[in-house]
Amino acid sequence: MGRRPGPVDRPDLGVGEHDVGVADARTVVASYWSSADARDWTTFGDLLADDVVYEAPQARERVRGREAYVRFNVEGFPTDWHLTVERLIADGSEAATWIRFVDSGKVQTGLCFFTLDEEGKIAHIVDFWPEPYQPPANRVDLAERY
Repeated sequence: MGRRPGPVDRPDLGVGEHDVGVADARTVVASYWSSADARDWTTFGDLLADDVVYEAPQARERVRGREAYVRFNVEGFPTDWHLTVERLIADGSEAATWIRFVDSGKVQTGLCFFTLDEEGKIAHIVDFWPEPYQPPANRVDLAERY
């Protein structure tokens, strides 16, 4: 079964071939998460641009630079956590992931958006960690709970 042409297909490439950015974004981001889960900080760092910027809007945290961001992950999350990528979507030089993060029995959902630079390195990360909540009473009969 062949790949359907998409918005990143270039006219100079044949059907089924695609711009390197699509494969790179998917591969790079999958490697980012697998190296993080394995605590392989060398591989993790190699995937990042020197001037990578990480932002967590809910905590209003920003980390600039490869060395600082690797240190942020190594020292900022010292417990025996693990993660599973539930969904990874990539298009061109961008990717988005939905992850399941488990730490000390607590399960969290992470939504992360990545932008790669021209060299295929992760240049920008925006990370959201939404907390579950109870819906308002006025919607009880409007939606099914799961």
